[in-house]
Amino acid sequence: MLLSLVLHTYSMRYVLPAAVLLGTAPTYVLAWGAWRLLSCFLPAGFYQALDDRLYCVYQSMVLFFFENYTGVQILLYGDLPKNKENIIYLSNHQSTVDWIIADTLAVRQNALGHVRYVLKDGLKWLPLYGCYFSKHGGIYVKRSAKFCEKEMRDKLQSHVNAGTPMDIQFCQHHLLKRLSFIYGHTETTSFLGLAVLKHVLTPRVKATHVAFDSMKNYLDAIYDITVAYEGTVDDKGQRKEAPSMTDFLCKECPKVHIHIDRIDKTDVPEEQAHMRKWLHERFEIKDKLLIEFYDSLDPERRNRFPGKSVNSKLSLKKTLPSLLILSGLTASMLMTDAGRKLYVKTWIYGTLIGCLWVSIKA
Repeated sequence: MLLSLVLHTYSMRYVLPAAVLLGTAPTYVLAWGAWRLLSCFLPAGFYQALDDRLYCVYQSMVLFFFENYTGVQILLYGDLPKNKENIIYLSNHQSTVDWIIADTLAVRQNALGHVRYVLKDGLKWLPLYGCYFSKHGGIYVKRSAKFCEKEMRDKLQSHVNAGTPMDIQFCQHHLLKRLSFIYGHTETTSFLGLAVLKHVLTPRVKATHVAFDSMKNYLDAIYDITVAYEGTVDDKGQRKEAPSMTDFLCKECPKVHIHIDRIDKTDVPEEQAHMRKWLHERFEIKDKLLIEFYDSLDPERRNRFPGKSVNSKLSLKKTLPSLLILSGLTASMLMTDAGRKLYVKTWIYGTLIGCLWVSIKA
């Protein structure tokens, strides 16, 4: 009985992070809204600077749970990020945890507040945050024929014109992996002249090309990120699904391996047709890294990327203060009758107004 209770409690480890991250949402949105109104009377640069700072506070709290709370080891390989740059993160997509990867790298460059996401369109309906992510510079895109190039280009150009610091994350996930095999007529090539991929999806080029073309004079580099979650191969050597957020927060993933290739913008082809081939070649490199990581018969090479790794531990000093600030403000609000009413109204009216705004603007 006691053992059953302990196991059940352990399996519910995700409840605390979920409660805190959702529970502090009204507090965060109220703080941002107050600053947005105040900044109307200040130079434009003031708003962006503090908005980035507020976003850094929120994302630091997120990282507290995804790194310090879980105790996961982050192992970095390749071109370790050192300086702040305007970049595009180009990553393989496996699960809902992937969006955290850009944060784990950005915080180590002191650029956490500068991360902007390219998100699938349905996420704009998230209560409170759906609207905020767009206001912070996130871009919602529709798939395939519904993709609107002009909307994405206009939004990116507005950030470039404003001199907004940007770390943009792309997770390539648009084409089902099985289509890689539909296209392949031999083991290594298809009628399109593209190699068949095993551990990554066939990349789509539209949004990537628009982002690079819109920002090429503003970008410093592209960070080509390959992510592998340790512990996702079963006893028979078959690869399992990458951990979900719940799995991750319940410590089902002991280590995350991140391989980084820094690609100077001058090495990226500008024409879309050439970029398509270049992008697929980059994913071939990812695939080879992951084949060695997951499938190598050599125990010394399995569950690691080639080269030297750095065990990058995130200090509590970078995350705990944010957790205490947002949790403390939320608790203070809920302790009074007026605060509780404001809290509930923020959830209700903030969500309704946000959904109305994104239906028109985002």
